[in-house]
Amino acid sequence: MKKLSVIKIGGNVIDNSEKLYQFLLDFTALPGDKILIHGGGKIASELGATLGVEAKMVEGRRITDIETLRVVTMVYAGLINKNMVAQLQAKGCNAIGLSGADGNVIKAVKRPVGEIDYGYVGDLDASSVSTATLSTLLNAGMVPVLCAITHDGDTQLLNTNADTIASAVAVAMSSLYETSLVYCFEKRGVLRDIDDDRSLVNEIKLEQFETLKNEGVVSGGMIPKLHNAFEAIKSGVSAVYIGKADELPQINGNNFGTRLIK
Repeated sequence: MKKLSVIKIGGNVIDNSEKLYQFLLDFTALPGDKILIHGGGKIASELGATLGVEAKMVEGRRITDIETLRVVTMVYAGLINKNMVAQLQAKGCNAIGLSGADGNVIKAVKRPVGEIDYGYVGDLDASSVSTATLSTLLNAGMVPVLCAITHDGDTQLLNTNADTIASAVAVAMSSLYETSLVYCFEKRGVLRDIDDDRSLVNEIKLEQFETLKNEGVVSGGMIPKLHNAFEAIKSGVSAVYIGKADELPQINGNNFGTRLIK
């Protein structure tokens, strides 16, 4: 079975042109088939403010009303996606930028209104990802670059969490490839002391996850990230890595960040 790396890059790297340049250089150098998934960083909020569209957040999640949807579509599927594709092309990586609507690659369902109305936000299920479209592109020697905009198949675009997209893509593609899922952000990985890079937890097995939560080592936004990661492993992904974007080259030696395994 061929190997595939599904790599998600965080907004903090996208916001820093020097870090983004280096990350894309490292990403280009990774051997084998690969897919890149990105969110949006601060650019959407900054452009929204310029256009008079105020960012609305609840518990760290963006509320996507129709005006916000227009802004994030322009930024995620347009400005950021095409900038990254252009940089990858300049580095010799034959990238193709996609929203979920392109090639029907990711079809989502609008999140039902509960205690909070998240607006035009898409949720994914097992059938959301078109493995046929992605496989066709990969077999043609292309590198898909997916943004956080999906669609519902009935003309409506939807804003979808990029971490969730990365996990869904990795799970779907694991039926065809030996798939690794890599989350790149600003920390070296899961740290016992959030302020000490030397306190890296190199490896976490599923049974250790609850213990680390109870000890407070895993807390806040890292809990859902790791929960999704282990769900991906249960669903066929071979391994999940969480680590610092500028240390990506170390993944070839299995020396990158925190590795999550069965």
